[in-house]
Amino acid sequence: MAVPDPSPTSRRTVLRAAGSAGIAALALTSGCAGGASGAGAGERTGAVPATARTGTGTAPVPVPVPACVLAPKTGDGPYYVPHARLRSDIVEDRGGVPLRLDLTVVRAARGCRPLAGIAVDVWHADALGTYSADGAAFLRGTQLTDATGTVSFRTIVPGWYAHVAPHVHVKVHPDAHTEAATQVFLPEELLRQVFRRDPYSRRRAPAHPNTRDDRFAAKGALMTLGPVAYGAGYRAAFTVGVE
Repeated sequence: MAVPDPSPTSRRTVLRAAGSAGIAALALTSGCAGGASGAGAGERTGAVPATARTGTGTAPVPVPVPACVLAPKTGDGPYYVPHARLRSDIVEDRGGVPLRLDLTVVRAARGCRPLAGIAVDVWHADALGTYSADGAAFLRGTQLTDATGTVSFRTIVPGWYAHVAPHVHVKVHPDAHTEAATQVFLPEELLRQVFRRDPYSRRRAPAHPNTRDDRFAAKGALMTLGPVAYGAGYRAAFTVGVE
């Protein structure tokens, strides 16, 4: 849910609220489809037609397909700062191409049911590849999911640094004692277009901002957003599940 940002709020307060959900996180998932119907946990039957060889020829038959695709866990990285402010707009004074990021948290083992009241942290580098530190808090924030399991952050497209593909870190807290982190990437062609604009263009952009990163080459297909034009920037959605 969108949360007003009148003052800094300790993440401990958020986690106490999230703890009432009482759900243990076991794995991160992305790309959840519809709920299960007559299938095992995390599966649905016949949602995608499949072709099977039978004695009389080829005929479509229903087969179980995963309702959620497991996404790799990536850890926090070196720039995670706990106790982020409770807010939806994390831009502050950072220049860059606007990005609205809609994140939905679901329970994979229960047919991708949305989880309400789950704390979600987001943080990433600015257009020049810098993370906030030493008391600064730009491009960091926490929200609690609404009744549909969703939070929306207003931020910017992240810049690059070192040999790392531009990314946004996401950490979920299903209860006060459990947490799991992943990250999301943006398509390389979109990044090339964005990096021609100010303030990204103040530095010489890499020709291949994603594919030069071995981690993206190994796992990026599961964690790349599909942004669409939205105002002066982009909007993208991603589903994060816990089992």
